[in-house]
Amino acid sequence: MEGDSSGAGSRNLREAEAWIFDLDNTLYPVTERLLGDIDQHIGTFIAGFLGVDATEARRIQKQYFRDYGLTLRGLMIHHGLDPARYFDHMNATDLSDIAPDPALAQMIRTLRGRRFVYTNSSARHAEMVLKRLGMRDAFEAVFDIEAADYVPKPAPEAYAALCVRHGIQPARAVMVDDIVRNLAPAASLGMTTVWVETDAEWARTETPGDHVHHRTRDLRIWLADLVGR
Repeated sequence: MEGDSSGAGSRNLREAEAWIFDLDNTLYPVTERLLGDIDQHIGTFIAGFLGVDATEARRIQKQYFRDYGLTLRGLMIHHGLDPARYFDHMNATDLSDIAPDPALAQMIRTLRGRRFVYTNSSARHAEMVLKRLGMRDAFEAVFDIEAADYVPKPAPEAYAALCVRHGIQPARAVMVDDIVRNLAPAASLGMTTVWVETDAEWARTETPGDHVHHRTRDLRIWLADLVGR
């Protein structure tokens, strides 16, 4: 199979009981325009919430992202932000760049076992994206940042919470993500991991280690190969 790491090809993916997919840049490509729109929305929110100018808002945004893996978490910890207020603002993001992907949707529906989306975003954002992709019915549930008690990937306790909530046995599960470091906790729990390689800025410098069992640059082709076996 495309991009299997040494020794990992023997893992029987077809017998997996649970498939866990990241959302952004895994199930669809985040365009530069969409990324810029999200970035602007976050900056505008911080400026208004903290009463600072755009330059200071951007500094805070990037600092909290580096420190906590999620700007929202930094705002909650240091400024007592109610996350509902943040998501109300972010839900105005323009998702028009996201187009239906019936081929990928069908590949996912064909997988045996339960299927989930695990995202650092809100469930509402995930639902809107999945609806645009035409694959909401392909998944049993969305495990979002609220379900993770606002602890973002790659914190190990968030993955454990996912497994407890949905009764997932890690040794019988597959985790698919575009960020290498997000796959490490999954592998530590015993999950089989799949890295979706992209050209996104935040993923370019990542080097896959032994915790990456499979890798691909095209999830559709990879799944089609798997399902067709």
